[in-house]
Amino acid sequence: MPIPPALSESDLTAIYRDTIGPLYGYVSRKCGGQRQLAEDVTQEAWLRAVREWTRTGLPDRPLAWLTTVARNLLLNQLRQREHLSLDDMPPSAVLAAFDHDVAADSADIAAIVHHALSRLPPDDAELLDAFHFERCRVARLAEQLGTSERAVEGRLRRARERLRREIEIMMATPNGDFA
Repeated sequence: MPIPPALSESDLTAIYRDTIGPLYGYVSRKCGGQRQLAEDVTQEAWLRAVREWTRTGLPDRPLAWLTTVARNLLLNQLRQREHLSLDDMPPSAVLAAFDHDVAADSADIAAIVHHALSRLPPDDAELLDAFHFERCRVARLAEQLGTSERAVEGRLRRARERLRREIEIMMATPNGDFA
């Protein structure tokens, strides 16, 4: 196994400057604007990067590497979370995820939507994530998936309906607890 080239402090600083904004923006969108969580996950992703990159060398696409680590850290956070009670959450918080006329706390919406997304088939969750959170256009998604724009629009429509059903199921559980 070849020895990875050493990364200097100036190399890491330059990569940090190039990636911190996009990485923090990604993490912040993923955690519904929960600033402390976004800062913690971004910092942890960078700590892991420094440890790994000084050991194995710089990856070809540092931002992609960081984004993957951050996504996994957020998923771990969601898995470790205790069951969240919806008793104190007004139904408008859930409805606001689908109705822009209803005001609700973004952290409440994020918790509900992310939990519901975790219950969807991975392909549906990834498609909704790419379109709504990553702001990928239908044309780009069609190109990535090797299908037509019309097919992507249909998949998005069906995935949104599955997400809506998951949220409705969550709201219908006794005591409003996540199942």
